Amino acid sequence: MSVYKDKNGTWYVMTRCDDWQGQRKQKCKRGFKTKREAQDWERRFLLQQGGDLDMLFKDFYKLYEQDMKARLKQNTWEHKACVIKSKILPYFGEKSMKDIQARDVLTWQNELLRHRDKNGKPYSETYLKNLHNQLSCIFNHAVRYYDLSTNPAAKAGSIGVKNAKEMNFWTKDEYMQFSEVMMDKPISFYAFEMLYWCGIRLGELLALTTADFDFKNRKLRINKSYQRIKGAGCHHRAEDQEKQPHH
Repeated sequence: MSVYKDKNGTWYVMTRCDDWQGQRKQKCKRGFKTKREAQDWERRFLLQQGGDLDMLFKDFYKLYEQDMKARLKQNTWEHKACVIKSKILPYFGEKSMKDIQARDVLTWQNELLRHRDKNGKPYSETYLKNLHNQLSCIFNHAVRYYDLSTNPAAKAGSIGVKNAKEMNFWTKDEYMQFSEVMMDKPISFYAFEMLYWCGIRLGELLALTTADFDFKNRKLRINKSYQRIKGAGCHHRAEDQEKQPHH
């Protein structure tokens, strides 16, 4: 037996498992109000450690996070995690991985398609496509590395579209009219000049330093991007590019 009652009246689990190096480690989890809660946590933990697909979807997500988080850029993972936690885990979290069927995915998709915000607008087609892709990625991971027999999301079929609607761009004359209005705001004016004539992204603009400007050769080095993650600003390195204004 590995479930015990603590001195303060709560229950705890003391169990052992192998780490990634094959070494036996002890795991202790405290604070369960009842013996049944402690036993349920132990069962789920052992299923997760063994890669047994009787585990709940929410427990498999923890494995997926361990496997994938270090392989992705921080902002990419944060976006993925936000989508999964807000739109996927609430529906599939308490379901056993091996019991989720294509019909369950269809029901989830239909709920997304019926959604309307306070202004009566549905989710965009590209957002729906992204939601489905994130779910499918999790099941693909289970198929590839944990021997799940099939991907129910792939069997159900996708929703939404990959490409957004055609974007509208300013013509040169339209931009010149806009820039004339902005000239009395120097900082904003130069920012828009950089964005328009050099074709850089906003994050790339915000990450620029004086060292990136080569005035002699009229070149601009783009090798990083500024983004805010969980309220904190950070720079991400990218492949070096050199930009010259397009006149």
